[in-house]
This record gives sequence, C-alpha cells and structure tokens, in this order.
Amino acid sequence: MKMDNSPARGTRDLLPATVAVRDHVLARITEVYHRYGYQRIETPALEDITRLTGGQGGENEKLIFKILRRGLTELPASVDELADLGLRFDLTVPLTRFYGHNHASLPTPFRSFQIGPVWRAERPQKDRYRQFHQCDIDVIGEESVLAEAELIEATTEALAAVGLPGTTVRLSDRRLLSALADGAGVAPEAQGAFFITLDKLDKIGWDGVRKELTERAGFSEAQADGVQTAITALQGLDPAKLADQLSDAVPNLPDGVAADLVATTTALAELAGTRELGWEFDPTLVRGMGYYTGQIFEVSHPGTSASVAGGGRYDKLIGRSLGKDVPACGFSIGFERIVNLLDDAPRTDAVAVLHEADVAPAEVLAVARGLRAQGRQVTAIKRRGKFGAQLGRLEEWGFTSMVHIRSGEVAEERVLGSRESS
Repeated sequence: MKMDNSPARGTRDLLPATVAVRDHVLARITEVYHRYGYQRIETPALEDITRLTGGQGGENEKLIFKILRRGLTELPASVDELADLGLRFDLTVPLTRFYGHNHASLPTPFRSFQIGPVWRAERPQKDRYRQFHQCDIDVIGEESVLAEAELIEATTEALAAVGLPGTTVRLSDRRLLSALADGAGVAPEAQGAFFITLDKLDKIGWDGVRKELTERAGFSEAQADGVQTAITALQGLDPAKLADQLSDAVPNLPDGVAADLVATTTALAELAGTRELGWEFDPTLVRGMGYYTGQIFEVSHPGTSASVAGGGRYDKLIGRSLGKDVPACGFSIGFERIVNLLDDAPRTDAVAVLHEADVAPAEVLAVARGLRAQGRQVTAIKRRGKFGAQLGRLEEWGFTSMVHIRSGEVAEERVLGSRESS
C-alpha cells in the first residue's frame, strides 16, 4: 500500500531553489553580524518543560510541543506529568539557559548570534507554520542603551544587505507602559494580561482591547478608559522634545526611562541620516513576550504589513537560570517573512558538465576537476533526450553555463541562454 509522502501538517519540504534563497539570506545576515562582533552559537531543540512554561513566553506557552517521558510504567496522576521536555518555541529562552550554563567561559559583554528552527503548535494556515526558523542577535552584560542602539543598527544593516532597505523602526518601553497602567490603577499582577491584550491593538482596535480588558482581564471601565486616554495622548510626540513631553504626560515615569529613550532615538536619528531608514516613537508597541523589562522595538518594511524584526531588553530573564540578574537585550529577524519577500537569490556561477554516454568517467571527472580548481560550482550530468529541452531544464535548475563533452572532441563552455542545437 502506497504511503502518503506529504510532510507533517504545518511543516514543508524546501526545494533547492528555495534553499538557495534561504542560504543567500543567511550568508548576508551572518556577514553583517560578524562585522559587529557577534559570535554564532547553537542550542538544543529540546528544553526542560518547566523552563519553557515559566510564564515568560506569553501566548506561545500554549503552543508548546511536549515530549512524553521515557520509561513510564504507569500513568502519572496528571496529564502535565506525562511530559518532561518540549520543543523550543523561540531562541531567547534557550539562550538564557545557555548563558547560565556557560557564562564562566564567555566574555562580557557577550554578543551572540543564533539561527535555527523553532516549533509552535499553531493552527496551520498561509505563511504560518508549526516549524520555522528564527534568527537572533543578543547582547548580554551591557546595561546601557548602547546595546539597543547597536542591535537596531546591526539588524537594519543586515536587512538592507539581503535586499530590504527602507525599513522603519518603531520604539517604545515596557517601563513606560507599566507606569501608564499604574497611573490608571492597574495592579502589578494584572499588568501581564494588560500587555498581552494591548499587543492585539493593531488587530482588534481599541474597542476590542477595551472589551477584552473588561471582560477577561478584570479591568473596570474606568481603568480601561484611563489606559486608552493615556496612551493616545502619547502618540505623535515631537521626537526633539520627547523627554519633557514624556515627563509631563507620565508623572510617575521611573527615573532614567525618558533619558534612555532619548539616547536611543538620538542614535536612531543620526543613523537615519546615513542610510535609507525611518523611525518613530510608538507608545502602542508592546511585544507579546512576558520577559521584556525595558525598551522594545519592531522593524517594518513597505513590502509587508507584518513586522520583519523585533526585540527588546529582558534584564530579569537570565536571573531565573543564574540566580542573579544580568542585563540583556536582543533582536529577532523574521527569517521566514524575509525569505518570502525576496523573489530569487542572486544567481551563482554554476557549470553543468554535460557528457555523452560513451565518454569515459575519467575524462568527465578531469574536466569537472579543472573547473572546480577555478573555484567554480560544477556538476556532471549525463546527456539525454532532446538537447534543447535539456538545456532548458539546466537553466531551470540554476545552471549558468555548460560544457558539452563528446568522445574525441575538445569540450567548450557555453553560457546558458543561447539554445542553438549542437
């Protein structure tokens, strides 16, 4: 009986042309990040389930793929006890464990770069997969907003390098949002639900946010109104007067928040003068993860309505692994979204050594070896079928030229695109 060869639901096979685009994107990003001093690391796909469900992953904790314990001889008392491991849903939580385990061997500050698959039990739909790649850079051990400014500069440069210039950076601060919630009388323990709900503003609007806050998060009508009024008043602030306007609008703003935002926006303004880049202060920006403690940011591009990168500061997360807080800030590029925005990777020099059936293998390999010695990508392929049709297939497969080897004749290279028969 023939088996179904489709990939698991919510996953996909990637054909060579698609992988070529992904390799191109990764190579350009890696090149930029290495110039900024970021070192590539790798972490396991599996993490302890208690770490993944520690309350810092926001809505993603509901989407964890859990793995059954090995060696169970009887069913445990609860379903939760069936699993002891899970597949990672992002790269930040694994990074904090990595740092807690290896910090004695790492420099301070530590700049890391990580790319790899993550898994979320999403409902499969267009452009939403259960397995997809993330691409992160992080600075651990730098308490100043130098980390934020550098991360933004490196990420926007990497996006431009892959072919996505003209991005816009949106910036806010979780401490500002907490101060607004405090001013509206929202208890600290209710602020997590407030952040998660406010993060849906672009999808459900203020009416939807107010309804969810009052019906599900326990907010009073007055609290919901107060939060909406305070945030709306902060929209459209003059960047040149940001510190004074923030202090006036949010009297209970913690010391240093306004100064930090001014330092980052000043760096952004200077950066925007050197490249095609826009930026704005956006008090409605939240970011869904529960571990953010300071500035947060997202990057958008005209080619898509969704953000292409996002991140922020998470100074309390590493302390869960290490026993003491360590300042940390990170940025994640939406790798899959970027790949979908790019039509094709630049064509590389790929040569097909097309050989007739009567040509000796040693002769075929000698020709291919000579071309490879020039640093070129070479593949030996047997001649079959109609010549013109085969040349067309070679072009479709990404070859830029071919060498046709026939017994007793000198092989000559031909650039593909000219289809005259031979």
